[in-house]
Amino acid sequence: MSIRTHLTLDDFAKSDAYFNSMLNPQDPALEAALQNSRANGLPEIAVSITQGKFLKITAQSIKAKRILEVGTLAGYSSIWFARALPDDGKLITLELYDEYAKVARENLDHAGLSSKVDVKIGPALDTLKTLTPDEPFDLVFIDADWTNMPNYFKEAKRLTRKGAIIICDNVNRNGQTALQPENNSTYTGQLPHHFSPTDEGVKAIRSLVEQLKDDKEVEATVLGLAQAKSFDGMLYAIKL
Repeated sequence: MSIRTHLTLDDFAKSDAYFNSMLNPQDPALEAALQNSRANGLPEIAVSITQGKFLKITAQSIKAKRILEVGTLAGYSSIWFARALPDDGKLITLELYDEYAKVARENLDHAGLSSKVDVKIGPALDTLKTLTPDEPFDLVFIDADWTNMPNYFKEAKRLTRKGAIIICDNVNRNGQTALQPENNSTYTGQLPHHFSPTDEGVKAIRSLVEQLKDDKEVEATVLGLAQAKSFDGMLYAIKL
């Protein structure tokens, strides 16, 4: 029996399709959010269905009542988070662009979740600095510009309670994060999105991971994700 050693996006897509058919039935509100996003010309970089379900289950597992999201886009992941919240729960989501925030609010309203979500517009780091830990967050999801990821993580630590979960998306970058900075080669396989270990975003992710190696305030790991969209990963941390 031969063993395949080279997988393609088509293989990942078939795997996604199988598991989603069993565990993630079609959802009108989520489909509408994606369609509205495309209709308004937003980039198609939202989390996948599988990732969204993972985020929702994570929030439910810790009984999160206050969630902070850095990077709203069209509100697709916001819908997943808001559905995990109890009636008195709150999601604060930060978005740089007015036009993206407008689409996100439309999608959240269509999903019947507007009352649980506060969409704040402006540079995320500036907005984060205005928030206080008086009402600490139970979960933070960072899915914004990679160059600021270490700064976002620092603010997330400040704003969360002990035992809170902090998740950073897109930390693997098709394997480029693990390469040494002096290696200037880029991935040349069949996956999309060619990154270099010298890209500023990749270097920022490496900086964060290296900081976490000696950080006594959190315990962290990275979950590799091979799906139809790409080969990437999420950093998953708990505040001690």
